[in-house]
Amino acid sequence: MNVKAKPVVVVGLGKTGYSVVAFFAARNIHVVAMDTREAPPFAQMIQQHFPEVTLHLGGLNQAHLLSAEKIILSPGLPLATPEIQASIDAGITVVSDIQVFADHAKAPIVAITGSNAKSTVTSLLGVMAQQAGLKVAVGGNLGTPALDLIEDDVDLYVMELSSFQLEATPNLNAKVATVLNISPDHLDRYDSYEAYYLSKHVIFNGCQWGVVNLDDALSKPQLKQPEHQVSFSLGTPQENAFGVIKDAGQLFLAKGETQLLNCDTLKMKGSHNRSNALAALALGECAGLDMNSMLETLQTFPGLEHRCQWVGEHEGVDFYNDSKGTNVGATLAALEGLGPEIKGHLVLMAGGVSKDADFNFLHDCVNRYVKTLVVYGQDQQQIAEALNDATQVISASSFEDAFNKACKCATSNDTVLLSPACASFDMFNSFEHRGETFVKLVEAL
Repeated sequence: MNVKAKPVVVVGLGKTGYSVVAFFAARNIHVVAMDTREAPPFAQMIQQHFPEVTLHLGGLNQAHLLSAEKIILSPGLPLATPEIQASIDAGITVVSDIQVFADHAKAPIVAITGSNAKSTVTSLLGVMAQQAGLKVAVGGNLGTPALDLIEDDVDLYVMELSSFQLEATPNLNAKVATVLNISPDHLDRYDSYEAYYLSKHVIFNGCQWGVVNLDDALSKPQLKQPEHQVSFSLGTPQENAFGVIKDAGQLFLAKGETQLLNCDTLKMKGSHNRSNALAALALGECAGLDMNSMLETLQTFPGLEHRCQWVGEHEGVDFYNDSKGTNVGATLAALEGLGPEIKGHLVLMAGGVSKDADFNFLHDCVNRYVKTLVVYGQDQQQIAEALNDATQVISASSFEDAFNKACKCATSNDTVLLSPACASFDMFNSFEHRGETFVKLVEAL
């Protein structure tokens, strides 16, 4: 190792930061790693596995940053962090691990972002590619860090990417890219709603094919136009676009005038999941996947845990776990997807940490489909004030109290839906922990 060469500086030592350190250390490149925390989660592992790496904890060392060949910034820290901004002003290149990944990946990349549903679409497309016989690597914001996926024999990369990751990814150059949808989220990090959604549109930089959701105007590329575009919507499709056709009282996924699949055969229920299926078909076709193989996958793919997942039924009441509904847009999608398709009404459990969200966006949909809203957690009062004239609102002292009150409000044919519209970290370790708690309460009925 040539320690006299300028180092690569890795900022942020969570799972992503560890993967970056491992990537460069394996290539015999001098690495300096730092974190604002005194004891970040992967610092000990870095010391153990890569003792040659220089560690600086408890703050960002400006001298190290200014001596860097380049800085790899983990998604937890914004570009606006003063020490990072000072480095940029001094001419130091600051990129994400996703940019490093894009620079080294030898196979085509399908890149997926959006405020909601990106994990479902990413996972679905990954299964489609696998069942089509490709060696596919799936990860990014979902599961495996990007740089852990780099291998010479991969046929296709399917990557879920967040706005935080895309902030410092100027040249992704994906084969196919999409912004599935946009709704307010992470407004505690961005100066404006526009700054939030424009950070996602970096995904289209250098891509060959852009997939556009016609049902969401902000899905259309805002910064740079892809070479080619394919669209999807829940409406009747135009020529060469994906959509839904109604025929003899039944709904079909379609491309142009061609019916592809009866929607009743989908394992994933709700209009939002029909949109997810169409997005996956459009992305897959642009990536070169066989259409018949993709349609076969759609008939067996069950969806993901904690994402409008049917948990069970008790005394005629269905229970759905949408704990991944960590923002207003996700909860809106769940309500609009399930509301028209259930026999009775919805009893909605919502609450947690709002992230400065505007719950008024839920007003009309709650008024249409929700007979009772049970609120809990840190920002329950904020939710109640926004929606108390849309439906009956009941406050709960704990998550279990919220569940019990929701059960009492639900009658036969109703559905109890956990879709919090908030982050979970006031009461839980993660949205998965929250969803697992809900599932256990249902199973105990």
